[in-house]
Amino acid sequence: MVRRCTQFLLILSLMISTAACARGLPDLTDLIEKNSPAVVKINTMERTRAASRAVPPQYRQDIPDIFRHLLEPRRREQRPVASMGSGFIISEDGYVVTNNHVVDGADQVLVTLTDRREFEAQVIGTDPSSDLALLKVDASDLPAISWGESEELEVGEWVVAIGSPFGLDYSASAGIVSAMGRSIPNESRENYVPFIQTDVAINPGNSGGPLFNLKGEVVGINSQIYTRSGGSIGLSFAIPADLARDVVAQLKEKGRVDRGWLGVGIQDVDRNMAQAMGLRRPSGALVAQVEAGAPAAEAGIMAGDIITHFDGERIDVSGDLPHVVGQTRPGSEVQVELMRKGKVKRLDVVVGALEGDDDQRQQASVSPSTDAGGRLGLMVDEIPDALKQRLGVESGVLVKEVVPGKAGAKAGLRSGDIIAQLGFDEVNDLDDYRRVVKGLPGGELLPIRFFRGGQPTFRTIQIEEN
Repeated sequence: MVRRCTQFLLILSLMISTAACARGLPDLTDLIEKNSPAVVKINTMERTRAASRAVPPQYRQDIPDIFRHLLEPRRREQRPVASMGSGFIISEDGYVVTNNHVVDGADQVLVTLTDRREFEAQVIGTDPSSDLALLKVDASDLPAISWGESEELEVGEWVVAIGSPFGLDYSASAGIVSAMGRSIPNESRENYVPFIQTDVAINPGNSGGPLFNLKGEVVGINSQIYTRSGGSIGLSFAIPADLARDVVAQLKEKGRVDRGWLGVGIQDVDRNMAQAMGLRRPSGALVAQVEAGAPAAEAGIMAGDIITHFDGERIDVSGDLPHVVGQTRPGSEVQVELMRKGKVKRLDVVVGALEGDDDQRQQASVSPSTDAGGRLGLMVDEIPDALKQRLGVESGVLVKEVVPGKAGAKAGLRSGDIIAQLGFDEVNDLDDYRRVVKGLPGGELLPIRFFRGGQPTFRTIQIEEN
């Protein structure tokens, strides 16, 4: 009898302990049920052409004439390449946020809702530097998700991801925030995103999906995982909502993102450098190089300075500086606090605009457009000589604006692209462009060759039949 009582008390104690632990875990059912309808699955299609082989000319002379036609290169059918990702609706009229790498290079973007409705989406704008893209579908009264404040997140806080890992529709996973402000350079070695690190199970297909706090607000956009196997190992990274909200607003307003630029090369401060510079501990961004004529040079920043604050934001490690500078609007005047030869110095600097695609767009807006959009829905102009020299192109026309919904937008053209060929005709200048566009047939897929960031790209474009 005593043994039975002891066993009963032990089981009761375990049950009470288990119930107490359960009460400490969040109930996520309402959050997932409420927000899942606004999470979408994104499927993209990119056309590609199979390579064809041809016999080198030096060997053709040994082949009888009757067989030579069999060895000529042949035009093969295009084979579509499909990919997938996730996204979420931010407004009832159909604006959708996802990752740039989900839609980059896509000829067709399809958005599927939880109720199985499917829409072809228009890419409003993309920002490779933050890996964000804004899409638009032609629909209304859609379920939408509200933004939260990512800066209020704390390490250890519960977060929830909803997306389509490996194409499995609307899967939910949960975990905690592992770290904040992670600096992870992208493929272009840019570092403008202070990532949120979590241990939420994120896998291929989750990219572009939302990360929620327990209030059901989006505090991040899932973007990257660290893995050796191709699956989740408990290290996933999300773009903070505070940054994403600003990027999305700029993409919606003007189709591009303007970023601040200081013009310095930086590195971390080690213990010896901190001691030599009079710092109590290693912190700040050590200026290793200052570009001539850059905003930093104009303000008097010098190599050897250690930037400790930028516009009131503390710089603990060198990776913090690109984050805060990039989010500063070009043209803003801010104060920089730095250590120079063991003394604190404060300088005012006028933040410049980051070069690259955005710089091309800014140059494109210097003079008024000489084309009203026309059949392609593109406003174009001559290429400034300085831009030709910087990109290494000799001819073509510069795309200044892309009219949404028209042929150019559907082909994926952006402001700053340089068109060099339309159909099978070269485009050397505005006169060529006008002549070629006028003679293009409607309703047919035609090749178009353009340069983006100095790199040539082939795609197809289709003009609506007259």
